[in-house]
Amino acid sequence: MQVFHTENKIIITCNKRLSAYLQQEVEDLGFKPTRVFQTGVELLGTVTDCIALNLNLRCASQVLYLIKSFNAEDPKQLYDELVQIEWEKLIDFSGYFSVTSNVNNEHILTPLFANVKVKDAIADRIKSIKGLRPNSGAESNKTVVHLYWQDNEADIFLDTSGETLAKHSYRKIPGKAPMLEALATSTIMATHWDRKSTFINPMCGSGTLAIEAALLATDKCPGLFRMNYGFMHIMGYDETVFFTERRKLKDKAKKETGFRIIATDISEDAVDIAQKNAKTAGVDHLIDFSVCDFADTPIPEDPGIIMFNPEYGERLGVHTKLEATYKRMGDFMKKDCLGYRGYVFTGNPDLAKVIGLRASRKIEFYNGKLDCRLLEYELYTGSKREPKEV
Repeated sequence: MQVFHTENKIIITCNKRLSAYLQQEVEDLGFKPTRVFQTGVELLGTVTDCIALNLNLRCASQVLYLIKSFNAEDPKQLYDELVQIEWEKLIDFSGYFSVTSNVNNEHILTPLFANVKVKDAIADRIKSIKGLRPNSGAESNKTVVHLYWQDNEADIFLDTSGETLAKHSYRKIPGKAPMLEALATSTIMATHWDRKSTFINPMCGSGTLAIEAALLATDKCPGLFRMNYGFMHIMGYDETVFFTERRKLKDKAKKETGFRIIATDISEDAVDIAQKNAKTAGVDHLIDFSVCDFADTPIPEDPGIIMFNPEYGERLGVHTKLEATYKRMGDFMKKDCLGYRGYVFTGNPDLAKVIGLRASRKIEFYNGKLDCRLLEYELYTGSKREPKEV
């Protein structure tokens, strides 16, 4: 089974509302999506293509390569179909594999039961050929098989990513309520920032937005921070392909930028964590960190974007201090950030009203399960209205 050279369906998953940004990334890499849906992008390719996708993508979660599609009404039919696949050509009998699933079938009360049927089919098949059963468990750091089973239609995939791509592996110290790296990148992409002008991130927390901005500006991909993927544990893997692709990432990454990235936070601990994360990502020299109230953040004359990711309680009445903070954010942008584009990422529409500025765009995102908006503000230096003709 030559999966590294056989073209088949590839599903790249992402969190809800990130698929438009994932699509842009996939197309920028030269791939042509055949379908874009709420939580992912579909295309045709080989597992070798999956290597490039895994190393380059910032907004993705998993890169899944289809092995087989079939009908299965119940667990027995599922097992019977799966045991026919030549797993001995994909998974080493002395290796280790795990199973994940997305299941909606009337015979399955818990996805764990479906996972067990998949594990049994794979292990039984390999034992019948090789005489030994491979080890299996919950860890996703070796070979990973994914089952997608809706009603009577089933797809079985190789998860070429293994551990999620949505975490970019540089953030060793998460800090308080950190934004997921894939979400941070997507919000920056949503601003249409040119990656050549000033980027300011007050209330930087653990530094994710500022770090992702620096990584985007230097074309430094997440694949440079990670050395283990699911595709490495599939039989037929050629490590020279991986290292060749990784060398391409190193060669295209820039070391410097011609503009300023500024990140501030009132918490000394938060800034310390952000600096350490930035150092791990190799971009600490590109970001000006300082401890201060957001209203004291330095604003260069050369405009760009300023981006806030403040706290947002789900109930305004419990968070009266946040109301004052949001009002001050609006006043700060109106007074000190003229010529910039301002952005506030929040999950609280009541607090958003307190900002006191009219949003030119309200871009939808989820932070976990919380419905959020990235609010855009055009901070004009003069009147937006055209002069009247005399």
